[in-house]
Amino acid sequence: MEAHSAPSPRWSAGHLAALLLANVALALGPWFVRLADTGPVAAGFWRLTLALPVIFVLSRRDPVQRRSVSGATLALVAGAGVFFALDLASWHIGIATTKLANASLFGNSGSVILMAWGLIAARRAPRALEIIAILCALSGAAVLMGGSLEISHASFVGDLFCLLAGFFYAFYILMLAPARARLGQFSLLFWSTLTGAPILLGVAALMGEAIVPGNWTPLLVLAMSSQVVGQGLLIYSLKNFPPLVIGLALLTQPAISALTGWLAFGEMLSAGDVLGMVLLAGALVLAKVGDRPAP
Repeated sequence: MEAHSAPSPRWSAGHLAALLLANVALALGPWFVRLADTGPVAAGFWRLTLALPVIFVLSRRDPVQRRSVSGATLALVAGAGVFFALDLASWHIGIATTKLANASLFGNSGSVILMAWGLIAARRAPRALEIIAILCALSGAAVLMGGSLEISHASFVGDLFCLLAGFFYAFYILMLAPARARLGQFSLLFWSTLTGAPILLGVAALMGEAIVPGNWTPLLVLAMSSQVVGQGLLIYSLKNFPPLVIGLALLTQPAISALTGWLAFGEMLSAGDVLGMVLLAGALVLAKVGDRPAP
């Protein structure tokens, strides 16, 4: 799943390479969730837990780490960690039952949700671009979920879980926003990861999932690729890009997930699936284009 950061007009070929590599790493995450011999929520627990020591080391390099942090700021970050855990739990449950391409698109739906929330918070009518984005998102979601319902009830429920993950991720971003001035990016990621890991463990235990793996390889790769490389490179690069570039780079995730689903699991895309993906992906790009601070 994608990180959120304020863009800047300065970027280089190195930043672009980091951004694309981050999206590739995140797009492959659902594959490793499927390969893990634990339950899907337990895989999310290990994704955070195994990555935690590396994120901690990176957080110690944040220049703002030494500033005093209020209890209210820590409470916000902890709350964000709860929503991050719920996001991963919902997303991983959905990954286990729906197509990887659907999981990637719906899991990133937080961009559209944040745009809609911004309209409500600003108490203003949506602009033409925002109306188009919302209509594209609703149409694309309807087409994709209709296709999933034709395949099986489980696939449809999987889409709903991934869409729910998008809602949780939007709240995760909203709660982290006030803490950005006090804590560095990796510090935020460390504390939200530390908060979220035990919640995922508790949910996995309540669901009766297998928690201890027999094969650690998929979980280690998941932790390093999605949580360290994916999130880390996004943190490094996203602040340097305008929203349009961020949105276009995001489109690599569903494309790679669709290719992975086809090669690894034989998940074929129908014409309706492609149409739904184009509509929803277009909505994500339009949401990113409109993701500019108010003048």
